[in-house]
Amino acid sequence: MSHGARVIRTGVSSAGPAAPPASTAASSSAGSDAELLDGAYFRSCAGILKVAQMISLVVGFISVNNSPWTDYSAYSYFQIVTMCDLVMILFFYIIHIFRIYRKLTCVSWPLAEFLHYLIGTILLLIASIVAASKSYNLTGLVAGATFGFLATILCVLSIWSSYKVSCITQSTNASV
Repeated sequence: MSHGARVIRTGVSSAGPAAPPASTAASSSAGSDAELLDGAYFRSCAGILKVAQMISLVVGFISVNNSPWTDYSAYSYFQIVTMCDLVMILFFYIIHIFRIYRKLTCVSWPLAEFLHYLIGTILLLIASIVAASKSYNLTGLVAGATFGFLATILCVLSIWSSYKVSCITQSTNASV
């Protein structure tokens, strides 16, 4: 006694909410433009934290780049780490702003972002320590190392907030 295949819709899919019915899909194009950007992410704590990280990384990079170097390898390492970290933070910022995580569900975005922050924070901490120890009281190098430490603290806050969100999500899903 087969009744055929059924489709069960749930709201726990990682692809986001279910598609609207066909009658509302024929609405104006202004609605689809509003859905392109996630305006709430600009004002969210995670969005503001990413912007603060990017600003501190750029300021640290510029201050090290425009000061006289005493140790080429230490400061080139600092610059490489800050720019790579900046590019990855900008990448994840764009992923969240344009809601790309809803389209590419084959990637675990929270895990990818958590691993990025974990590895990037460790490398940034090492680069900031090396830059601070080789600065020899040159103001530009000290400022670069200081902004590197500030970016490290902001990255630790991002790790903590993503871990906190992951634990809350897992515990509520486990009880369901």
